[in-house]
Amino acid sequence: MAGHQIGILVSLFLLEFLLLDAAKILTVSTAGGSHYMLMNRVSQILQEHGHNVTNLLHEKFLTPDFKEEKISYQVINWHLSEDKQKEIDNRRQLLIEELVHNRFNSHTRVKVYELLGNLCSHLLSRKDILDSLRNKNFDLLFLDASDPCVFLIAEKLGKQFVAFLPMVFAIIDYGLPRPLSYVQGFGSSLTDQMNFWVKVKNFLMFLDSTMKQREIFSHYDGTIQEHFAEGSRPVLSDLPWKAELWFVNSDFAFDFAHPMFPNMVYVGGLTDKPVRPIPQDLEDFIIKFGDSGFVLVALGSIATQHQTKELIKEMNSAFAHLPQGVVWACKDTHWPKDVSVAPNVKIMDWLPQTGLLAHARIRLFVTHGGMNSIMEAIQHGVPMVGIPFLGDQAENMVVVEAKKIGVSVQLETLKAETFAHTLKEVIEDKRYKSAAMAARAIRRSHPLTPSQRLVGWIDHILQTGGGAHLKPHGFQQPWHVQNLLDVLLFLLGLTLGTWWLLKTMLGLLLRSLGVARKEKKA
Repeated sequence: MAGHQIGILVSLFLLEFLLLDAAKILTVSTAGGSHYMLMNRVSQILQEHGHNVTNLLHEKFLTPDFKEEKISYQVINWHLSEDKQKEIDNRRQLLIEELVHNRFNSHTRVKVYELLGNLCSHLLSRKDILDSLRNKNFDLLFLDASDPCVFLIAEKLGKQFVAFLPMVFAIIDYGLPRPLSYVQGFGSSLTDQMNFWVKVKNFLMFLDSTMKQREIFSHYDGTIQEHFAEGSRPVLSDLPWKAELWFVNSDFAFDFAHPMFPNMVYVGGLTDKPVRPIPQDLEDFIIKFGDSGFVLVALGSIATQHQTKELIKEMNSAFAHLPQGVVWACKDTHWPKDVSVAPNVKIMDWLPQTGLLAHARIRLFVTHGGMNSIMEAIQHGVPMVGIPFLGDQAENMVVVEAKKIGVSVQLETLKAETFAHTLKEVIEDKRYKSAAMAARAIRRSHPLTPSQRLVGWIDHILQTGGGAHLKPHGFQQPWHVQNLLDVLLFLLGLTLGTWWLLKTMLGLLLRSLGVARKEKKA
């Protein structure tokens, strides 16, 4: 019966697709790195489903080890001058190092947006690029909301857009109801289970993140003044609310349940790839460890480039104490010359992550805690040990721990002995594997794949002329009206006015009674 229902749903989406004319869609991600990989996947999906897709790309922000796939959509590259690009590259390199070593503190986060705001000004000054985009007359824009600049691009082009949130934890307010008694604020590192004092912390963190958002948005004020005429300058904080839809790169197999509007769609798992057999040399390495299985280690492109000699040495020493084999994504050029690779460790420049996560003998995934990696691990029911480096990774691992799918290890305190103990604990304690398999069942139980949900909702927006019917009227109201502050002030005024009136009348009555008594005595 379930299979029959799924077949009907898929048929309806296919029918809707066949009846829909191809739309011209512009995909934009200005953040680069893994963000581009996601936007590449989105662009490919939309192109394969009959739309004409163009991607706006600053190719200098690609990760060095990104294996460029054969793409079927059009790409518009934009470039900076050689001198300016060198300056930006130097700033970016210093920021990455600061992010890795000092974590994602508020000061560093602001500096990241200073850099992005600077890049935004350069992009908006490219009249040739903007004119080219206008001439294409796109039907819809698909924006990576990590960088607020994309909303200014949409405003410049005057086109309707949908927004994509690559991470659950974002500083941008996109209108989602956030009851702070059980919905954690940005950067709070909290779960959905809060006692009184934790709720106090969550409330204070919410206020702090609100002020941080204002500070971050202020770095785009100069760009807005420079590139928008007086009288038509947008308020940046209002622009995200114009999105027809919000796509979120997550799944409730991972995320905590919370209120949602109809214009928010979870599509976590877009980067899932078909499972293919792994290379024979890898298979031979894994077979050597028999039923003990193997551990997969992949810390992402940025972390892999910036992991220190001390970190590699401690991790390598910890892996040497495991009965499992270890397949580790680490380039030879990054490996310290005076550190011998442990006998049970195989290091590789690149590895087939999906194939290894799907392998029957995998026992554990050591990850940096990036959202794409977490979604892949959940898809295949693999428990995790996370070593978060930057961005949303620490917050993601808080959720992984709360769901009992894995354990987080602090980068600054990672030592071989304790790290080895943590690895063995997660491998041997069956509760982690059980929780991972439960999350896998939730993740796989959707009647439609993430790609089908993405395409289906995009087609819905194109067919209906927008998502106004999915957005509450509250999006058009000032914040004080949305939060009933006007009503509360009215009721408070009414209460105080009534109390004053009663007090005045009672005073007059008492005075009149007092005067009457005096007259009688007289």
